Amino acid sequence: MKVLVRVFALLAAAFFALPSFADEAKQAGPGVGQAAPDFHLQDQKGDWHKLADEHGKWLVLYFYPKDFTPGCTTEVCTFRDDIVALRKAGADVLGVSLDDVKSHAEFAEKYHVPFRLLSDADANVAKAYGVYTERGPMKCARRETFLIDPQGKVAKRYADVDPKENSKQVLADLDALKKKAG
Repeated sequence: MKVLVRVFALLAAAFFALPSFADEAKQAGPGVGQAAPDFHLQDQKGDWHKLADEHGKWLVLYFYPKDFTPGCTTEVCTFRDDIVALRKAGADVLGVSLDDVKSHAEFAEKYHVPFRLLSDADANVAKAYGVYTERGPMKCARRETFLIDPQGKVAKRYADVDPKENSKQVLADLDALKKKAG
């Protein structure tokens, strides 16, 4: 069984490294200074969340391709490991992928995720943020992160995210943006 899991992980990593035709014509999505698109999505516990729930605080909204794949596991674990520092800096974290609620629940349980993972099964939110992509027959969200300010505007957009470094980048930029604002 472990061999099958390793083979699947290697195939998934290779698959996500393939270029996508949708990537060539990336949707614009919101830019820095623009209002972040609203959403209404379920988390791993089945609870519903919308952008307005986060008004008045900083929000790290990160999109990732697929639960249980190597890069996505690395990314969720780095955000998990930095959650205390992120919350101390006044930010909430939400992860979003096209996986269903059940998959998110299993992923969150296995890796002890202390924040919400939102299911965008119909891809409407990924499309609104300009991160929807198709890789062969598979549809997913590109790995991108949006730092959203307390007024609901995009303060920073991270494309081509390194899953090992993203949370540290967000922490550094959050600190710099807060110092600049006040």
